[in-house]
Amino acid sequence: MSKDFILPFSPLPLTPAEQAKLRGRLNGFKSGYDEGYFRGRLAILDGRPEEPLPVRDIHVMYVASGKGYPYSPLDEAVLSSLQSLTAAVTVTDVRQNLLELVVANKPDLVLVLDGMDLPLEQIDRIRGMGIRTAIWLTDDPYYTDFTLGLVNHYDYVFTLERNCIEYYRQLGCAEVHYLPFAAYRPHYRPTISRTSITREVSFIGSAYWNRVNFFREIMPQLMEFNTVINGIWWDRLPEAPLYGDRIEIGKWMSPQETSVAYSGSKIVINLHRSHVDDVANNNTLAISAASPNPRTFEIAASGTLQLSDVRDDLATFYKPGEEIVTFSTPLEMIDKIRYYLTHEEERQAIALKGLERTLRDHTYPKRVNQLLTTIFG
Repeated sequence: MSKDFILPFSPLPLTPAEQAKLRGRLNGFKSGYDEGYFRGRLAILDGRPEEPLPVRDIHVMYVASGKGYPYSPLDEAVLSSLQSLTAAVTVTDVRQNLLELVVANKPDLVLVLDGMDLPLEQIDRIRGMGIRTAIWLTDDPYYTDFTLGLVNHYDYVFTLERNCIEYYRQLGCAEVHYLPFAAYRPHYRPTISRTSITREVSFIGSAYWNRVNFFREIMPQLMEFNTVINGIWWDRLPEAPLYGDRIEIGKWMSPQETSVAYSGSKIVINLHRSHVDDVANNNTLAISAASPNPRTFEIAASGTLQLSDVRDDLATFYKPGEEIVTFSTPLEMIDKIRYYLTHEEERQAIALKGLERTLRDHTYPKRVNQLLTTIFG
């Protein structure tokens, strides 16, 4: 369906205006048909049952971050996965007295998400009781000034950044494991029915300075498309007032709102934050970032073409050019946006493959099962 419809035979000659009107109507019908066919293929993939995973006869105490949004969706994803994969889960957060709960519930594992605000003496005493402890760090390598002081208090350390593994091992942590986040399907999935959001290009994320500087180079070209940017701090961009509501400043979007925006966009840009940022980071050692951010999996799960800057370990998770598209410079990004907006079949094929790979390999139940396998075998 890549060619325009041929105008049907008519016994009466059409004027040029009539021909243009008919051609537009037929091509509009074709575009609608193609989009409907694409959404149908997304629905088939999204409707496939997930691979069954083992349910372990263990009791896990899950210690939520206690930070609220944007950490609460992560807590929901991990907790839901734990509940589906274990016999029992006790839920608490860093503000509670863990020692009392551990004595009362006798879990096999205490799993902490983030752990920045958790009194470490509680973890030390829990370990002294012979109960296994684990922490899943959420923001490596951006806050390593703090995490370097946490990790030795746990039996198992899980990090979403490959380049942090060796640093933690050098501190004496015997069990350090690479475990990036994933896509939580109740939050991120393709929109199959008609949506009120239709964009050519989207970017959703906070205006860290590396992002501001990157976009400033190509804002006129980027805004030639139907492009919308959402996120906090975009008043840092001097040109933001020129584009009105196409740059939504200071808007926090729920995962569900974000998913609808992703799925309603033909292309979603994923521009990672920098590991060097004196304003936002606490990374004195300047540990670089090699691993994909959580949005990588969330964008792919929404059934759209993801255009991501290159990270060293990205190809471990998605095949560039087949399941994701990458760029290294602002101009390369613009060139690829132009290309994929005029090559619909290629755009849709990559989006479909990215969704399929995500559903197969990059969901939270898969990650939590990997965590439990590491600890319990």
